[in-house]
Amino acid sequence: SGIGRNWPWASGGSSILAEFGTLHLEFVHLSHLSGNPVFAEKVMNIRKVLNRLDKPEGLYPNYLNPSSGQWGQHHVSIGGLGDSFYEYLLKAWLMSDKTDEEGKKMYYEAVQAMETHLIRKSSGGLTYIAEWKGGLLEHKMGHLTCFAGGMFALGADGAPNDKTGHHIELGAEIARTCHESYDRTSMKLGPEAFRFDGGVEAIATRQNEKYYILRPEVIETYMYMWRLTHDPKYRQWGWEAVEALEKHCRVDGGYSGIRDVYNNHESHDDVQQSFFLSETLKYLYLLFSEDDLLPFEHWVFNTEAHPFPVLHKDDGNKEENQK
Repeated sequence: SGIGRNWPWASGGSSILAEFGTLHLEFVHLSHLSGNPVFAEKVMNIRKVLNRLDKPEGLYPNYLNPSSGQWGQHHVSIGGLGDSFYEYLLKAWLMSDKTDEEGKKMYYEAVQAMETHLIRKSSGGLTYIAEWKGGLLEHKMGHLTCFAGGMFALGADGAPNDKTGHHIELGAEIARTCHESYDRTSMKLGPEAFRFDGGVEAIATRQNEKYYILRPEVIETYMYMWRLTHDPKYRQWGWEAVEALEKHCRVDGGYSGIRDVYNNHESHDDVQQSFFLSETLKYLYLLFSEDDLLPFEHWVFNTEAHPFPVLHKDDGNKEENQK
């Protein structure tokens, strides 16, 4: 019909931040390959709209109504529905060879708002990223949110006000919390979400949050932390995950998700997700590879771990000279 529509459950048919905010790398790359600027212009326009909008406490809600151009419900998550938007602000700047100043500014301002309103420390000393619902915090962290440890570390180098060390430390703290969410299960594989309330720390308390579907985010953070610090514990933690995957997820036809990671007996969901190959195994491979395999100064990984080349400032001149 040519008519676009959104899911009715998404705050009255709103568009989802992670969906419209996670096109940037692909479209800029497409403009680079095709020589047609229209693709990059489309995604730049999305960002300009978001930049202009009033943001509650400097945070980006997960829903935006495409008809009114206003935010839907004031739900904020660095995990599902939000995650890759923040990742792409940082990576747009990195892929531009650090020339995309708007992306850089939006990223560091967003991290500052996260630190003020979402990042908390449990009584047991674990740093976590809560979810924000209309001004109230839900002390829950999703497995998807665990990618943020790697993101903070990757962005540390450009952090304003001499905060490089602070961002690396923040990445390390999130990595530790996410490792704890794995370590506190029977299978040593992390649940879909874990909580910090009612005396519970880094443990899933609801049955519908106890599953593991071969997700990559924790291993992704280990890989970034290893590359940026070379602390051997990240390889050790990655190896624990390899052993758990082999022991509990390997089946005759490949690898399967698990319905309850706190159970002593595997109940497989009989699904091998596509991101298991594109991300989980790739990040594990990179974790145990030398740094000169897909080095960060030349490559940026999109949110599904496909490597995109950094568009170096002098690449255009090189191409001109070759002509």
